[in-house]
Amino acid sequence: MRLLLDTHIALWAITNDAKLKSPLRELIENQENSVAVSAASVWEIAIKFGLNREAMPVSGAEVLHWFLVAGYELVPVTGDHAAAAAALPPIHHDPFDRLIVAQALYEPYRLVTHDKTVASYDPGILLA
Repeated sequence: MRLLLDTHIALWAITNDAKLKSPLRELIENQENSVAVSAASVWEIAIKFGLNREAMPVSGAEVLHWFLVAGYELVPVTGDHAAAAAALPPIHHDPFDRLIVAQALYEPYRLVTHDKTVASYDPGILLA
């Protein structure tokens, strides 16, 4: 299975956060699955870290390092992804989330999220 982790899920996975429940952690750690994160997630983390948000435990450079150490594929943002994000219905207004949804649907990946609003875009999105 090709998984695309949203920003929170990816952070929880690399920091061993207890919010990432066992069945999902096992799915991510299963070597038969391909796990990816979006370059948009790295950008989002870098911005929030730069704003000194308490909930952001790592910088963009640090998280990129740990995503690569974990063996995650990094999905670049393309013009096709941006156009697909613009074509999504206005269910969610966060631009990072919309871009990640668009990437998952365009490529395709099974998006893994904890956000019920994001999950409402497609029945194939896995809600953590």
